Amino acid sequence: MKNSLRKNVVALFFIAVSIIFLVKLFYIQVLNEEYKFSAKNNVLRYDVLQPVRGLVFDRDSNLIVSNEPAFDIIVVPREVTKIDTTVFCNSINIPKADFIEKLNSAVKYSKYRESIFEKQIDAITAANFREKLYQFPGFYLRKVTKRIYPHKNLGHLIGFMGEVNAKKMEEDNFYIKGDLHGVSGIEASYENKLRGKKGMSIRLVDVHNRTQGKFNNGEYDTLAIRGKNLISTIDIELQNYGNELLNDKLGSIVAINPKNGEILSLVSSPNFDPEKLSGKNRSNNYKKLINKRTKPMFNRALLGEYPPGSTFKIINSLICLQENTLNVSNFYNCDGKYFFEKDRSVKCHKHKSRVNLTDAIKYSCNPFFCENFEKYFNKFDSSEKAYKNWFSHVSSFGIGDWMNNDFFSGRKGLLPKADYYNNYYGKNNWNSSTIISMSIGQGELLITPIQLANVSAIIANRGFFYTPHIIKTIENELSIDSNFINKKFCSIDEEHFKYVIEGMFDVVNSKNGTAYNPEIERFNICGKTGTAQNPHGDDHSIYIAFAPKNDPEIAIAVFIENAGWGSKWAAPIGNNLIQKYFELKDK
Repeated sequence: MKNSLRKNVVALFFIAVSIIFLVKLFYIQVLNEEYKFSAKNNVLRYDVLQPVRGLVFDRDSNLIVSNEPAFDIIVVPREVTKIDTTVFCNSINIPKADFIEKLNSAVKYSKYRESIFEKQIDAITAANFREKLYQFPGFYLRKVTKRIYPHKNLGHLIGFMGEVNAKKMEEDNFYIKGDLHGVSGIEASYENKLRGKKGMSIRLVDVHNRTQGKFNNGEYDTLAIRGKNLISTIDIELQNYGNELLNDKLGSIVAINPKNGEILSLVSSPNFDPEKLSGKNRSNNYKKLINKRTKPMFNRALLGEYPPGSTFKIINSLICLQENTLNVSNFYNCDGKYFFEKDRSVKCHKHKSRVNLTDAIKYSCNPFFCENFEKYFNKFDSSEKAYKNWFSHVSSFGIGDWMNNDFFSGRKGLLPKADYYNNYYGKNNWNSSTIISMSIGQGELLITPIQLANVSAIIANRGFFYTPHIIKTIENELSIDSNFINKKFCSIDEEHFKYVIEGMFDVVNSKNGTAYNPEIERFNICGKTGTAQNPHGDDHSIYIAFAPKNDPEIAIAVFIENAGWGSKWAAPIGNNLIQKYFELKDK
């Protein structure tokens, strides 16, 4: 009995010890991440191979974005042991405070996962660091590419690169902490095309992090696949000239090929050098740019919202022609004012009186367009019905919509709905006189330069447009987005455009036109000036144009902030750009 009890006790003891060992082994081998990391990574080193980012060319295959070799320093905090921080910091020329901050940030991200400690060091610095790398366990070099921007004025167009945030890494497992991605412009819009695909190399290393060869002869390695090259729609010479024209001015130019919606030039001034947002000093330079009073980081061509001023008279004319409330043969006597209420009027500048539609466009006669705006409203049995119909026509020109172009950012402008006025004035308590400023492109109406350039393209095409876009072709892809290929129509019949085009032709080519210039008659430019009231300062100078009159090749919009009359600054700048386009074409 005693022997049996003794045997059972011994057996239970061994069973208990066995269970304890099994549990401990399971914990060590399966549950303990630290053990897993040490056992595996002391032998194998997984190197992520960064792909080479795709290049960007202009429409004539001139390189406008390229790469040069650079290196990232990678850290795995769990592997970092006691090192000489002075030697480390001197090797890559950083202060000790930065070393501590960067290492703490990496630990906070993950003790066991790699992250970028220092981005894009040059080849000479990397070579110096590599010689001492054995002294810094837990740190590794990874070959990458640094973006190079040969043209210093393409910041708004090309955009720039920035470090991914936590949200981006959560949304897309392509990225790890410290990776860069496109933040704005083409770099952001076509990030998925430009970035390529990462590869992986698995190496055998010893305890000093010295490579002992490839794991399994590289059987499990994968190559990085470079990003796709892009050919943009931009003419770099025209773009550079546009930047010269806007030197020391606040404003923007957008030029479009109306035949296909390709953006030939998109200038926002002041501009910035995207090279300054690349490399080690990227963060400091960004802070300097973002705090400048002139807002060089603000893309006025896409984000600026302005009253269109007298350029909008063209759209109102077309709506009145479509609705049969304007007869091109009728004349209007302008006496310098239009009274829309007993003691309230819209003023006009001095010009030859008794004008028809063509004359009114040529002289930019405010009373003519106020009169016809009210005639249009009188066609309907309520102001709300008239406005909703008007709203439908205006929105068909792409106003109030950023049109789904291929830029990463944009704004819709402002095209108020009828409910806006119902809520503000009360239903049935407003009419055409209440919003008479809309007849001459003022009031609540706001438009972006790219939208107005598209309006110019619609007029040039006599009623249709292609969504403006910045990329012409993508490497190894047969076509770009169908949204940029399909023709869109506004709500105005083609037959009505000839009348406003005649007026626009006279604006530039008739001695009394508001943008008359005899030196450019050979280009057959059709244009319309505008002056937009600005409650925050001097008026804005605006101009739209296209050329030649028949079979147009270029349509533009120009905004110059706080510059006064459209004829003073915007029109000469726009006409010079069009002239430059044809000169470049004839080279």
